[in-house]
Amino acid sequence: MYSGLLIILLPLVIGWLLPLRQPTVLRLVNRLLGWMVYIILFFMGISLAFLDNLSRNLLSVFHIALTSSLAILICNLLALRLLEKRRPWQHKHKQEALPSRLRMALDSLTLCGVVVLGFLTGLTQLAFLRHASTASEYALIFLLFLVGVQLRGSGMTLRQILLNRRGMMVSVAVLLSALLGGALAAALLGLPLNTGLALASGFGWYSLSGILMTEAFGPVVGSAAFFNDLIRELVAIMLIPGLIARHRSSALGLCGATAMDFTLPVLQRAGGNEIVPAAIVHGFVMSLLAPLLIAFFSA
Repeated sequence: MYSGLLIILLPLVIGWLLPLRQPTVLRLVNRLLGWMVYIILFFMGISLAFLDNLSRNLLSVFHIALTSSLAILICNLLALRLLEKRRPWQHKHKQEALPSRLRMALDSLTLCGVVVLGFLTGLTQLAFLRHASTASEYALIFLLFLVGVQLRGSGMTLRQILLNRRGMMVSVAVLLSALLGGALAAALLGLPLNTGLALASGFGWYSLSGILMTEAFGPVVGSAAFFNDLIRELVAIMLIPGLIARHRSSALGLCGATAMDFTLPVLQRAGGNEIVPAAIVHGFVMSLLAPLLIAFFSA
């Protein structure tokens, strides 16, 4: 139990402790992160292909993913709506033209293609492919180290995080309601409570949650976690333009961990520059909590 927790936390902490803020180094880290995500998701697809009772397990993957994503999103939206009623977000921004939502959705779905490619490769049942799970574990350690370096290099200080009240309020609402949704999903699916809570702790960071959950719970739950968080990002991309005018907290909260990177341009164009600090704080907090909470609930 504790060795699994150590594998997740140790490289993350080591990366965080390294004071690497040179732009060249951070660009290299971001590039390596992109490649490592593709590599590990490819390995995840291979591992899925080696499961016994494959067709039944694939049905389980999508059943878990759809049930958990629906439960978590409903709880998130209810909590964020309550936050908006109690603490309205005043603004005067007029929405600008948005980038193609279809193109952004296709960018997200590219990662699904990598998992499918790994799955098809695994169906060949070549002997050396059985080592994919071991290889993915070493790749995961390196990826978590890079995540730690990236979070440290983002330049966010504790003071900046705590002073942005809106970003912190949205983060607290998303965190608590997501865990409630994960508990509800676990009850509906007949899963252990810690599994449901771990599923809820990805906060839309599908490339990381799928990898961590595969290592902790196996390829069925890991693949379900990937699709669960992918659905969250796709829903956010589609709903931001419609929500941003009257429900800014909901639009921001749906983005989860992606608010500081992938969905940030959409938030900025739809909600103006005033939403950017809250988005960065919210995305940073969720990105920091995701691996920590998944590690905690996995242990």
